[in-house]
Amino acid sequence: MIYYVLPNVFFNFIIAYASFQELGYTHFFSGTQNLARLTLPMAIFLPVVLTIDIIKRVTDAASQEAIEFTVDKQLNSKKLMTKLSILHGLITGSLVLSLLFIGQYNFSKEYKLDATAMAVVVGVLAGVLSVIFVYLPVWRLRKWMCRVVPLPADINP
Repeated sequence: MIYYVLPNVFFNFIIAYASFQELGYTHFFSGTQNLARLTLPMAIFLPVVLTIDIIKRVTDAASQEAIEFTVDKQLNSKKLMTKLSILHGLITGSLVLSLLFIGQYNFSKEYKLDATAMAVVVGVLAGVLSVIFVYLPVWRLRKWMCRVVPLPADINP
């Protein structure tokens, strides 16, 4: 999990901070470097990419017997990856867009957001999404997995 969290927090903070530094402040939706322009693509694509990557890694590890679980042969992993990644991206993007609209509604249209604080928020959001979308695909894949129990050597079938 640390493999996904730390790079996402670091790079998304740096990207947001560098983008926001041009203006010194930002708004929710207005201006060229607004908060929605940076958070919405991240909120949509990060869950999509992580879902695909995690399911691919787990199914590959199970097929190579690198983990003690096996994946049911009837599972169409590409269909599951596609369905879950689109679903995760749409739901997360919708939630972040809703939060941005709520923030816009609660603050005046002329309210200026501190660039450094918003960069921290974007970085923390990336970290939270990384944690959620490392565990959520595995949790969904669990119903297709079963533990491999080795038979004792002295029992012959």
